[in-house]
Amino acid sequence: MSGLLDQIQSTEDLKRLKKQELIRLSREVRQFLLRSVSKTGGHLASNLGVVELTIALEYCFHLPQDKIVWDVGHQSYVHKILTGRKERFDSLRQLDGISGFPKPKESPCDAFATGHSSTSISVAFGMAKARDLLGENYAVAAVIGDGSMTGGLAYEAMNHAGRENTNLMVILNDNQMSIDTNVGAMSKHLNHLRISERYQSVKESVRQLSKVPVIGKPTVQVLEKVKDSAKSILLESGVLFEEMGFRYIGPIDGHDIETLIEVISQAKKLKGPVLIHVKTVKGKGYPPAEQRPWDFHGVSAFDIKTGKTLHKSDKPDYSAVFGRKLVSLAEKNEKIVAITAAMAGGTGLSLFQKKFPSRFFDVAIAEQHGVTFAAGLASQGVIPVFAVYSTFLQRGYDQLVHDVCLSNLHVVFAIDRAGVVGADGETHQGVFDLSYLSHLPNMTVLSPKNAWELEEMLAYAVEKCSGPVALRYPRGVASEAFPLAKAALEYGKAEVICHGEKVALLAEGHMLEAVEKAAELLREDGFLPTVVNMRFIKPLDTTLLRHLAQENMKIFTIEDNVRAGGFGAKVLEYYADAGLFADVTNLAFPDHFIEQGTQAQLFSRYGLDAEGIFCSVKKKMGDTHD
Repeated sequence: MSGLLDQIQSTEDLKRLKKQELIRLSREVRQFLLRSVSKTGGHLASNLGVVELTIALEYCFHLPQDKIVWDVGHQSYVHKILTGRKERFDSLRQLDGISGFPKPKESPCDAFATGHSSTSISVAFGMAKARDLLGENYAVAAVIGDGSMTGGLAYEAMNHAGRENTNLMVILNDNQMSIDTNVGAMSKHLNHLRISERYQSVKESVRQLSKVPVIGKPTVQVLEKVKDSAKSILLESGVLFEEMGFRYIGPIDGHDIETLIEVISQAKKLKGPVLIHVKTVKGKGYPPAEQRPWDFHGVSAFDIKTGKTLHKSDKPDYSAVFGRKLVSLAEKNEKIVAITAAMAGGTGLSLFQKKFPSRFFDVAIAEQHGVTFAAGLASQGVIPVFAVYSTFLQRGYDQLVHDVCLSNLHVVFAIDRAGVVGADGETHQGVFDLSYLSHLPNMTVLSPKNAWELEEMLAYAVEKCSGPVALRYPRGVASEAFPLAKAALEYGKAEVICHGEKVALLAEGHMLEAVEKAAELLREDGFLPTVVNMRFIKPLDTTLLRHLAQENMKIFTIEDNVRAGGFGAKVLEYYADAGLFADVTNLAFPDHFIEQGTQAQLFSRYGLDAEGIFCSVKKKMGDTHD
C-alpha cells in the first residue's frame, strides 16, 4: 500500500486529505526527510521542526497564487517536498540539483529567493502592498524564526507594516522552548476567543463606541486600559507586537495540525497585519536532533541510527585553527575580545567563549550592530576580533565604511567561508569580499596560503596593525602544504615560492596549492613559471609587480573571488596608474552568482583547479618556451 506522501504532487492534493490523515502525512514527511538528508546532507533540525506548520500553512493557502516567504529559507525542505520536488530530492544541494533554499526559477511556488535572515517581513509586506496597488486578491505570509527576529530589519518592516493596516500574516516560529501544558491550554482558549467572528465583532463595536459624542472616547479609553492590563498579564510576549500595530495570536502548539489549520484559516479572514506565534521543537521526531539541535542544523551525510557523520575528517579546519590561535593570543593580551553574530561554533569561537566569557560577545543575527559595536570597542583601546562568514559580513557594509574605516579603527575581521563554500549555493558563496573590502580606505586585506600562515597573519593583524584588518580564509580542512615556506610577514610584501621566467602565477591565499600543481604541469611541458603567494591583497606588493613587468613576464592572477573588483582587477589598476605595460590575465569567477556544488566541482567548472589554470596558461603562452 502506497503512502500518503506518494499522492502529493502539489498543495492542492493536500486539501483532499482528511485532517487526521495530515497527522499521518507528517510522520511520512519526517521519515522522508531523514532518509534524504542523511544521504545528501543539509539543514535537518529546522525542517523536522516545521513539518506540521508547513503542512497546515499550505493546506490553508493556494499556491502559487498565495505567497509564502520563508525567512532564511533553510527550513523550506518540507515546502519543496509538498510542491512537486519530492522526486528530485536526491539532488538536494548537489551540482545542478535542487537548491537548499527557495528559488523562484525552480518553482513558481517559491515566492522569493531567500538565504539570509530577517528579510521575510519586508519582502512579504512589499508583496502585499503590490497586491493592493494592482487590485489583486491573494494572501501573503512571512514565516520567520525567533532567531531571525534578533535582526533589526524585521522590526523595521513591522514598524512600517503596522502603520499601513495592510492584510499581512507573519508566523513567528519559536523553537527555543517547549510548550508548558497549562499556559498552552490558556493560550488555546484565548486564541479561539481572539480569532472568532464574535470576538472581532465585539472589537468593532468598541471602535464604533469611540464615535459616540461626550461619553464615547472616555469609555473606550477605560476599556483599552483594562484590555492592555489583561494582555500584559496573560500575553506578555504579544504586547510588543500589538503596540506595533499587529494583532497577536498565540503562542500555539506548532505540532498540532488541527489547531494550526483553524488558526491560520481564521487569521486569513482578519483585516490588517496579524502575527501568529507558534511554538515548535527543533529536530522534532528524531531524538539525536531534538537533543542536539545545533549539531543537526547543517549536516553532511550521516548514519540515521547513530546520528554520526559518515565522512568526517580528523584534521582541523580553518575555523578551528583560527579559534585556537585567538585563544593563545588572548591569554597574553587582555585587550583582545571576540565577537560573533550567532555563529560561535561555526566560526571557531566556542573555546574562546568558554575561556573568556566576559570578553566574548554574541550580538545575535545583527552583523550591522556587530561591526559598529566593534568600532566602539576599538575607539577605547580594546582590540575586537569579529569572526564572521564572508556572505554575512556583506550585511554590515555601511558600518564597515562609516564606523570602522572612516575613523581608521583597529578592528580585526576574521572572515570565514571566504570564496566558494559549496552546497549552500548563490546566497552563501563568499566570492565578493575581496571586491568590497579592498577598495575601502585604511583597510588592510590578507589571505593565507595554509594553516601556519593563518596563525601568523592573525597574530600580525592583532599585534602589528593599527587600523582595520580583514583576514579572509576558506571553508574546509586547513591546508598543510608548503611546510618549508615560512618567510616572516612584512607589510605589503608577497612571498615568492619559486623564481622562473616568461610567466608568473600570482596566487591569492589557498589558491596557491592549485597554482603550484599547475606549475608542476607547466614544468613538465617545458615552462619555468614564477610562483608567488601574494599574502597581502591590499596593499599589493608593487615592487614585485613592477619587477615582473620589467621582466616582460606574462602575468596570471588566480583568486577565489569574482573577477569584478577583485585581486586581479587591483593588479591591472596598479599597472594602469603606474603607466607600466604588463600582459595580465585574471583567472577568477565570472560576473554572476555562483551556483551550488562542491568546492572542487566549482573550481573545475570555472577553470580554477590545477588543470584549468594549466590550460589557461598554455593557451596564452603557446610555444613561447622554446
